[in-house]
Amino acid sequence: MSSVTMEATNILPVLKKKLAFLSGGKDRRSGLILTIPLNSDQTSMEELSATLDYLLSIPSEKCKARGFTVIVDGRRSQWNIVKTVVLMLQNVIPAEVSLVCVVKPDEFWDKKVTHFCFWKEKDRLGFEVILVSANKLTRYIEPCQLTDDFGGSLDYDHSDWLNKRLVFEKFTKESTSLLDELSIINDGDKSSGSVDKDKSADCTLLPSFDPETVLQTGHELLSELQQRRFNGSEGGGGGGGGGGQGGPAWRPMEEELLAQPQVMKLLDSLREQYTKYQEVCRQRNKRTQLDEIHTKVMQVVNWLQGPGSELLKTHQAIGDSMRAAQALQQKHEEIESQHSEWFAVYVELNQQIAALLSAGEEEEVAELKTLQQQLSDVCYRQAAHLESRQNVLQAAQGFHSTTQELSQQLDGLLGMLCADVAPADGASIQQNLKLLEEKLQTVEGGLTSLRQKGAQLLEQMCGQPSWPLEETESPAGEQQDNIQQIQGVMEEMQLRKQRCEDMVDVRRLKMLQMVQLFKCEEDALQAVEWLSELLDALLKTHVRLGDDAQETRTMLDKHRKFVDVAQSTYDYGRQLLQATVVLCQSLRCTTRSSGDTLPRLNRVWKQFSVSAEERQQRLELALNFHTTAERVLQQEYVDTESLDDVDSLGKTLLDRLTMPVIFPDGEQYFGSPSDTAAAAEGVRERLLLVEERRLQQQEARLQNEDEEEGVLNGQDARLDVIGEELSEKEEQDDDEEEEEGAGQQDEDLDRSTQDC
Repeated sequence: MSSVTMEATNILPVLKKKLAFLSGGKDRRSGLILTIPLNSDQTSMEELSATLDYLLSIPSEKCKARGFTVIVDGRRSQWNIVKTVVLMLQNVIPAEVSLVCVVKPDEFWDKKVTHFCFWKEKDRLGFEVILVSANKLTRYIEPCQLTDDFGGSLDYDHSDWLNKRLVFEKFTKESTSLLDELSIINDGDKSSGSVDKDKSADCTLLPSFDPETVLQTGHELLSELQQRRFNGSEGGGGGGGGGGQGGPAWRPMEEELLAQPQVMKLLDSLREQYTKYQEVCRQRNKRTQLDEIHTKVMQVVNWLQGPGSELLKTHQAIGDSMRAAQALQQKHEEIESQHSEWFAVYVELNQQIAALLSAGEEEEVAELKTLQQQLSDVCYRQAAHLESRQNVLQAAQGFHSTTQELSQQLDGLLGMLCADVAPADGASIQQNLKLLEEKLQTVEGGLTSLRQKGAQLLEQMCGQPSWPLEETESPAGEQQDNIQQIQGVMEEMQLRKQRCEDMVDVRRLKMLQMVQLFKCEEDALQAVEWLSELLDALLKTHVRLGDDAQETRTMLDKHRKFVDVAQSTYDYGRQLLQATVVLCQSLRCTTRSSGDTLPRLNRVWKQFSVSAEERQQRLELALNFHTTAERVLQQEYVDTESLDDVDSLGKTLLDRLTMPVIFPDGEQYFGSPSDTAAAAEGVRERLLLVEERRLQQQEARLQNEDEEEGVLNGQDARLDVIGEELSEKEEQDDDEEEEEGAGQQDEDLDRSTQDC
C-alpha cells in the first residue's frame, strides 16, 4: 500500500480550481490519463505544481510504472503558458510521462515555431510531445477513455471526486490513529490485568475518536466504492474518479489505486481491535462493579435502617385539624422524597446485580444473591412502612376534612335555628322548612360519612406493619392518643348533631303552625271571595221568577240550596278566623290578627242575607201568584174576589221587582233593567190572561153587579193597603232579629280577637 505524503485538506482551495485531474481514463498502454485544462486566466505554476504532486501521490508504484499520458488542453490558453507547463512536467514527473498531447486551438499558433521547439527539446524532455486537435485525439486514446470535453464518453465529476477523496483521507487518518490507540490500550490491559486485579476498573484511557463513528464512515465509504465498481465505473473515491471500461482487457481501477482493498483492510483491523477493546472495557467494568455494588448496597441498607427508619418512627401523629394533617402530609412527602433517592439507587443496583447474575460468573453469584436479598428485604419493608404511613395520612385528611365540613354544616344549621322566623307568606315558610330539612339531612349524611372515615382511619392505624425486634419500636402511647382523639371527635359531633335535632323539632312544629296560620288566613280570604262571588251571582243572574208555579217552585228549591252553600261558606270562614286566633295564641304572635277579614266577611254575609231574603220573598210571592192564577184560570167560574186576589198579587209582585235591595252602606238591584223587564213581562202576561177571564164574566153580569163590584173593589183596595202594612211590619221585625243575631256573633269574634 503506497503511503500518502500529502493531504487534500491542506491544498483544498487549490484542488477546487481543477487545475489538473485524473479522470480515471487509460491510454492504450493502460497508463493513466492526466488532464491539465488551461484557460485564458493566468495559471499559477506553484498551484499547478502542488496539484500535480498531490495527484501523483495517489496511484501505486505499479501504476506509475506504466507511465502517464498527459493531455494539456491549450485551446483557451496562450502558447507560452502551454510551453511552460510542458517544460514543468519534466521537473514534476519526468520518468512517469510517456506522452504529452497538447490540444491545439482552432486558430493555431505558429506551426513552424511550435513544431521546431518540441522537436528540439524531445531528447532533453524525456517524453514525446505531440500537437493534436481535439477531434483527432482519439487516434491516441480511445473515446471511452476521454471526457466529454474532448468528445469522449467518460463521466467525470470533479466535486464528487474531491468529496470522496476527503472522506477517504479522513477515514484513513482517523482509523490509523485509532488502531494505534486501541492497540496500546489492549496491550496495556493484558500486561496489567494479571499483575493487579484490584486495580481501578474504569476505562480512563479513551481513544481520540469514536470507534463506532469511524467504523460507520468506513462502511459507508466501502459501500460507495463497491457500488461504483458494480455500476461499471472503475476507480473509487480514493483513486481520482471513475472511468468507463473500454473492453474486457481493462483491469479494475481500484486494484491500481488500492482504495477499496485499503479501506477493507483498515476496517478489518479496526473491527478486530475494537472488539478486543470492548472486551477489555467489559472486564474492567465487571471487576469494579462488584466492589461498587457492595459499597452502594451497604449505603442503602444502612440509611434505610438508620436515619430513614428514625424519620418514620418520629412522625406518627395524625394532626387535630385539616391544616395540621396537610402539614404532616407535606413532611411525609419530604421523607418520601429522601427515600425515593435511595429507592432509585436500589432499582439501579438490582438491575446491575441481575445483569451480573445472568453473565454466569460462578464465583460472585452467591455473594450477589446475598446482597440482592438483603437489599430487597430492607427496601420492601421500608416501602411498606412508607405506604402505610401515607394511607394513614390520607385517611386522616379525609377524616379532618369531613369533620370540618360537618362542623360548618352544624354551624349553618344552628345559625338558621337561632334566627327569627318572619316569613311573609306560607310559601316562604314551606321553603324555609324544606331548607331546614335539607340541612338536617346533609348533617345526617355528614355524620355518617364521618363515622366511615373514622373507622377507615382506625383500621389503617391498627393495620400498620410492625418494626423488626432489633429496631426500636414506635411509642404505643402516641398511637393510643390518636385513637382517643378520633373517638372524641366523633362523640362531640354526635352530641352537636343531637342538640340541633332537638332544636329542629321545635322549629319544625312552630313553622308548621305558622303554615297552618297562613293557610287559615288565606282560606278565610278565599271564603270571603267565594261569598262575594255568590252574592254577585245572586244579584246579577238570579232574576227570573219562572213562567209557572212548577218552575217557580223548582227555582225556590235551588235558591234554598244556593243559600245553604253560602251559609256553609260563611261558617267555614268564621271557623278559619277562630282557628287563626287560637294559632296566634299558641305562637305568641301578638302582631298578627285577622285584620279586616272578619268585618269583610260579616259585611258580605249581611249583604248576601238581605239579598237572599229578598230573592226568597220574591220567589214565594211569585209562587203564590202563579198558583192562584193557575187555579183561577182552570176553574169554570171564578168569583170576583179570587180574580182580585190574583190581580193584587200580580201588582204587588211587579212593584217588588222594581224595588232595590237595601244594604247598610247602599242599595243594589237584581240584574239589569232588561232582566227585570223580562221577569215582569211574564207576570204581566199572566195578569192579562186573568183580566180576560174577568172581562168574560163581567159581560155576563155587567148590568146586575155594577154596584156590588164597586163595593167589592173598595174593599179590595182597603184590604190591599192593610196587607201591605202588615208585610212591611213583618219584614222590619225579621231584619231586626237578623241584625241582633249577627251583632251577637260579631261581639263574640271581636272578644276572641282581643283575648288573642
